[in-house]
Amino acid sequence: MVAARRIGLTGGIASGKSSVGRLLAARGLPLLDADVYAREALAPGSTGAQAVLERYGAGIRAPGGEIDRAALGRIVFDDGAERRWLEQLLHPVVRACFKAKLQELAAEPVVVLVVPLLFEAGLENLCSEVWLVDCDETQQLQRLMARDRLGEADARARIAAQWPLARKRQLADVVLNNRGGPEQLAAEVEQTQAWIRQP
Repeated sequence: MVAARRIGLTGGIASGKSSVGRLLAARGLPLLDADVYAREALAPGSTGAQAVLERYGAGIRAPGGEIDRAALGRIVFDDGAERRWLEQLLHPVVRACFKAKLQELAAEPVVVLVVPLLFEAGLENLCSEVWLVDCDETQQLQRLMARDRLGEADARARIAAQWPLARKRQLADVVLNNRGGPEQLAAEVEQTQAWIRQP
């Protein structure tokens, strides 16, 4: 019997993880996304949302009752201690969600876990292999500034909050090159997808 494969898909912020995730999902692979679980952990009325509101006040609440993620981001990316506090709040919830979903999908031969902070949060032990979406640091900065409409200083602060891509490259089993355009990335995924063997 072939062992189940649990692919940890990671990379730096704005490196192209979501694009690769969509390409893999389009090929029929189940996809579990840490960002989705982190958002759920801060949903209105949740324990996480209550803790955030108690720490930062009602000014962090958006008009619809949600946590204002942009405002929260400005706080935690400007202050390492606050970022660590938020990570200690969210990471256990995200890990528990992954474990529960992986149990539900135990019969699936391949499952993809999209985890931006895979190494930082120590979640690589949930995976049988790690795929890194890679680009150069200049591209990463430019893509982040364009995507999130950030100034250079804010974008650099968000990149600095994660392990550098150079460090992650050394730990990855597969490195997907996202230095070109969408077609090149799709070709990279197709080539890598070819050696996924279904039991």
